[in-house]
Amino acid sequence: MLSRSLAVTMALSVSLFAGSVLAKETRCGWLQNPTPGNLWLDDSQGTWVLSTQGSDEEALGMENIGDFSTRDYVRTNGYYGYACACMDVETDAAAERITAVYSFRQLPLAKCTKDKALPAPQ
Repeated sequence: MLSRSLAVTMALSVSLFAGSVLAKETRCGWLQNPTPGNLWLDDSQGTWVLSTQGSDEEALGMENIGDFSTRDYVRTNGYYGYACACMDVETDAAAERITAVYSFRQLPLAKCTKDKALPAPQ
């Protein structure tokens, strides 16, 4: 039988681990959609993939993004291109993927352009 303190420690560790895996975070940067089915966010910490053409892996809640090409947007390939955005998301840091999108806010392009921590959009 486990001691009470060991049982409490184990329960707390499991709940902290589960909370960190499922924690919602805000990420802001260049939302890039260069070609059909390919979508990622470049922020100050790296590139976070939302979807890849030909892959079954796609972030849950993609409908929360909507058509961001109708606002402040740069076309780089026909109807495809990039925008500046903030999103509340869940991530898989090891895989560098966004696994769920809870909300999406498109920002003026100037906001990302002025942010020295962001890489230049591609």
